[in-house]
Amino acid sequence: MFIKQISVFMENKKGRLESLTKALAGNNIDLVALSIADTADYGIMRAIVNNTQKALDVLKEAGFMASVTEVLAVEVPDEPGGLAGVLELFNKEDISVEYLYSFVRVKSEKALILFKVSDSAKAIDVLTNAGVGLLTQEQVNNL
Repeated sequence: MFIKQISVFMENKKGRLESLTKALAGNNIDLVALSIADTADYGIMRAIVNNTQKALDVLKEAGFMASVTEVLAVEVPDEPGGLAGVLELFNKEDISVEYLYSFVRVKSEKALILFKVSDSAKAIDVLTNAGVGLLTQEQVNNL
């Protein structure tokens, strides 16, 4: 139930993101989901791609510091309070959210939220027991 996410640490310089995306595009790697957090000097790009290992190899060859992190792709009701319900489940079980970002390719009854949590195995159990939908890597890649 884990989704593999590429995390790339990069300098916050003109053209750096373009270089990164061109390296991926030139190797037929599709950015399925993307989040960028930045400061004045550096940024962290987090992405779900259609071929994680190939993307990791391409980025490292292009001089980027990249790693793979496991995250959870969680379906939440696409309505007010949908995310709050999942966060309440985590809070009750003392699972911390390190970061999250939403992911939408098509409008539906469910929104997709990508979570990095303190205890992924426990979070999977909690969500599964609560009937909350989790997606596989293949399901996310095919959205």
